[in-house]
Amino acid sequence: MSKKPEWFKGIFPALVTPFVHDEAIDEGAFRSLIRHVLPHVNGLVPVGTTGEFVYMSMEEKRRAIQITLDEAAGRVPVVAGTGCPSTRETVALTQFAKDAGARAALVVAPYYLKPAYNEVYEHYEAVNDVGLPIILYNIPQCAGTHFRWWTAEGMAYLDNVVGIKDSSGDVPFLMALFEKIKGRISIFCGHDEIVAAALAAGADGAILASANLIPDIWQQMYAAVQSGDLAKAQALQAKIQKLVRIVARQGSVQAVKEGLRMMGIDVGNARLPIMPGGAFRREDREELRIQLESLGKIAPQSVEYQLNGRLVRTELPATPQTPHQIGGFALKIGEGFSGPPFSELAHIDLLVGERGGPVDKAIKQALGVAHPGHEVRVIHERPRTLLVPTVTVRTKKQERHIYECASQGVVKAIDASIADGFLPADALDDLVMIANVFVHPSAANRTRIEMNNYKAMRHAIRKAIEGRPTLAELLHERQAARHPFRYAP
Repeated sequence: MSKKPEWFKGIFPALVTPFVHDEAIDEGAFRSLIRHVLPHVNGLVPVGTTGEFVYMSMEEKRRAIQITLDEAAGRVPVVAGTGCPSTRETVALTQFAKDAGARAALVVAPYYLKPAYNEVYEHYEAVNDVGLPIILYNIPQCAGTHFRWWTAEGMAYLDNVVGIKDSSGDVPFLMALFEKIKGRISIFCGHDEIVAAALAAGADGAILASANLIPDIWQQMYAAVQSGDLAKAQALQAKIQKLVRIVARQGSVQAVKEGLRMMGIDVGNARLPIMPGGAFRREDREELRIQLESLGKIAPQSVEYQLNGRLVRTELPATPQTPHQIGGFALKIGEGFSGPPFSELAHIDLLVGERGGPVDKAIKQALGVAHPGHEVRVIHERPRTLLVPTVTVRTKKQERHIYECASQGVVKAIDASIADGFLPADALDDLVMIANVFVHPSAANRTRIEMNNYKAMRHAIRKAIEGRPTLAELLHERQAARHPFRYAP
């Protein structure tokens, strides 16, 4: 007998919880976020993993659920996250969600002490007695307990269990769910990287962290699968795959929050111990921004450069943090770091200046002096760019890696920065750059050397132009600072 609710299908964002500087819930930002996603989603999920429920008090969880219900105002169903470490707390919060008007509860497996499977089952039995529809939640990478198909199958027969969200990314487990319980309860995908495959295999929908950022694209994918257009769904998954990989694998909470801030929706930062520059690395932040730009979530805006005594207007994909007027071109400094793999990591220290200024004079001086093992080369003319090797070049292999592979990556980054407006076409004859380029002596993969130096240089140019990181950012992130090759506390 099917217990699948008619309403439980489609795309449900796992909402982040906005916090202000003193870490109180930012109700205004929370309501703005809900209004942002509402036109594109089939339901809302507050107080889930992406909502940082493990860092919230019971009172804060209740308040977040209440705000979501109030802002949704019956337009879409609200599935409240009610999972807690103990059965007592989970039952209490589920009862609250029922009384408040939530349509269902998303209940994660009890975590930390890793209960046995019969204890997990009896935990859900107790929650089942509350009488609110239950969505089982399997996320072993966080909870430490992975459902087995026989456990999920058994729990699916509990009276009030109407669905399961699987965030494990374990495709064989997901296929077993389709074999054992498809048709009895709704099956939702919670792993952003495999949504197209899950929907095509028969999933009823998805609950996703990245649906805070791109709910419209996820809705397009869901509609494509429902209409039988699997080619379109595959194309959409490929289009967003890099973005969702960053979100799913690199500190999803902080990644989503910083992505929203880039889009003009400031929801604060994650609660400690998660912090900017830690789980969500700075190199991934730059790539997340570029992906949001490519998806049209960060639009080009007019910016003025004060360069060599004149104003140069350009259009570039600006975030709310991008200055509308940019000066100080006597000397600008940027830095970029990108990987993997370890031996092919790229690190670039960049100087940007104007013709006739200190950077231009340094280029002329460097070209007039011999540097055995550190030979400098001009690799781009507009803007004139000097490549300086960080590591002593001792072999033909290293020479090829620096002056061919890394150089090609740097040149591609310059061309990309011209195309996206960070290096304006009208300013190319006024700008000069020095790129200090690192290639590990053990490097072997020439393609990765080129790609990593492309990304590192592109990031460095943007940081130099926008003056990032700012002093405020450096002070805020100082506790998360790590040397990329060595960290000894």
